Amino acid sequence: MSAFGFESTADEVLAGVDLSGRTMLVTGGYSGLGHETARALGTRGAHVIISGRDATKLAAAADELAEVTRARIDTLVCDLASLASVREAAEEAQSRFPRIDVLINNAGVMAAPFGQTADGFETQFGTNHLGHFALTAGLMPLLENGSGQRIVNLSSRGHHIAPVDFEDPNFERRAYDPWQSYGQSKTANILFAVGLERRFGARGIHAFALHPGAIHTNLGRHMTESDMAALRARMARSAEQTGEAMTRFKTIPQGAATTCWVATAPELEGRGGLYAEDCHIAETDDVSATRGVRSYALDPAAAEQLWMLSEELTGVRF
Repeated sequence: MSAFGFESTADEVLAGVDLSGRTMLVTGGYSGLGHETARALGTRGAHVIISGRDATKLAAAADELAEVTRARIDTLVCDLASLASVREAAEEAQSRFPRIDVLINNAGVMAAPFGQTADGFETQFGTNHLGHFALTAGLMPLLENGSGQRIVNLSSRGHHIAPVDFEDPNFERRAYDPWQSYGQSKTANILFAVGLERRFGARGIHAFALHPGAIHTNLGRHMTESDMAALRARMARSAEQTGEAMTRFKTIPQGAATTCWVATAPELEGRGGLYAEDCHIAETDDVSATRGVRSYALDPAAAEQLWMLSEELTGVRF
């Protein structure tokens, strides 16, 4: 059992941890949870690489983080909604950095209106999953050079909303629903960790997925007031149906805690293919609206089906 929980912050989780000599890459590292995760890791001595699509924002965030943490902070421009950008970022990373010990796939979009990535994928599935799938493949040579390697996928309790629709992941034949799309992309993040663990766990590269908590960040920038009201109503209905307490919101430092715990906790050494919440490994639960991981998100057969689909759609091979 972890000594930490719902209210723990990233700094509390990392108190006394020495990350000197460790290199950690955080996607979406210039704002929200990614920025707080980068700050907390840098404070403990890690060399942190933050990636994102906006070079100006990256540079500003890197300067700020370097001043606050006194750590080495590097940047890597990468637009997860473009396979060409992902490929260029991976090639640049291989030319600039000798190794990556921990890859934190943090970036994402939530409840976006229907749209498509540069390669024609539905925006949320394409960005949240396929972009990270391709980036992780491109960075794998650097991870293989690392030590105590971990890949951390930020999922969400939103995975409770929907499994992956393998017949129509890009909403080409069904009516688009932003929450169904978000849900399947978050399920995909977990299944991706399961697939990674199956392929690389024996080599010492372990993969995890996690729910950071309900947090007010710019992740919800696409949401209108009516969207927020609908989300609160959904949460209230779910709690009422299961007789559970309404989900509480976390602060950003609390939201980054589980990421930092999964990235560094010694008790997770040699383990992987797991889903964490509130700084502990979650139980499989197909009923609760406020905790646990759905069995379909850990299903090895579904993980293999997603892996094959992801290779087919992106043309990327590990």
